[in-house]
Amino acid sequence: MTPPCAGTAAVVGCFALAALGLSACESPPAAGPVKPSVATSAESVGGMRALIAAAQREGALRAMALPRDWAGYGSLIDGFEKKYGIKVTVENPLGHSEDEIDALAKRGNRPTAPDVIDVGDTFARKAAARNLLAPYKVAAFDQIPGDQKDAKARWTNNYGGYISIGCDARRVTPCPQTFADLLKPAYKGKVALEGDPPRSATAFASVYAAALANNGSFDDVQPGLDFFAELDKRGNFNPVASDAATITSGRTPISINWDYVNLGYADQLRDKGVKWQVAIPFDGSFAQYYALATNKRAPHPAAARLWQEYLFSPEGQNLRLRGYARPVLMDAMRQDGTLDTAAAARLPTVEGTPQFPTDAQLEKARETVTRGWAKAVPG
Repeated sequence: MTPPCAGTAAVVGCFALAALGLSACESPPAAGPVKPSVATSAESVGGMRALIAAAQREGALRAMALPRDWAGYGSLIDGFEKKYGIKVTVENPLGHSEDEIDALAKRGNRPTAPDVIDVGDTFARKAAARNLLAPYKVAAFDQIPGDQKDAKARWTNNYGGYISIGCDARRVTPCPQTFADLLKPAYKGKVALEGDPPRSATAFASVYAAALANNGSFDDVQPGLDFFAELDKRGNFNPVASDAATITSGRTPISINWDYVNLGYADQLRDKGVKWQVAIPFDGSFAQYYALATNKRAPHPAAARLWQEYLFSPEGQNLRLRGYARPVLMDAMRQDGTLDTAAAARLPTVEGTPQFPTDAQLEKARETVTRGWAKAVPG
């Protein structure tokens, strides 16, 4: 084996390095830590301790559209604040994915801009295409399935669930179990969505599920629009956006929403006299994950990245699970023994392995729903 600095070329190279003040044939030193605003991992900013210290100096995190009763967010916000001493402000908790993207685009790096977003993955793709998101790999990035993250790490799915039908059994008898049931005369004026499908990822997914229940496919979401047009024509569609308050008051006695939201309502509203029952419709089984991402121009860039690390940690993922959401790292945590198995056992049983539309199918469906919703349900 040739020794270091053997040969004329090598000798010249070693002397050149020596002239620069480096040991002969030694590699140049690695670049030092970068600023949080351009960090692509905790390691790049100097490690978790450095990231935590920088986030604590910022002292704040801004988010939008994170209701406390959604997928464990109440516990997650409280846990993050207690663990790191960083105040979390949530603007417009009942907002939608499109509202978050609008805020990123319009507010830039102003103090009121959201540091992080939580959106349906169709909306995450849209934000990435508009160059609004910062690439960032959480520590668990490599454990996340490839179809649940952006290859450039601009967004990463964190939790998910199935579209379900929630029903107040004290106001409605019997409660519907399928999309076909929702067309029955008994449900006149009772069937609500969580929001407007062109702006709400939940409502968009509800249209997709209705399509699958009516001979549609991942390639063809039009039957979902046709279903809601028929629901509206029969007078069964209720245009009020459903939430805990409208359910409690009886304004939305039937609500199509994610199973983790409806199951959370069942717990939350029991003491208020609401007997909320939840069914995952077998005729339109649709699963989807929600993506987390960091604002490219976040006013609190270190806190934004620390928030992502927390939500992808075993602690954060188990808090998701206790909120009835399915954490994206569930299989990996089951294998390494960090999963809260008692919380996992509370999830509703579903048949088969969930299937997910491709990026192209999602984009096509989003365009179809955005273009066709007002025509299908002119309200």
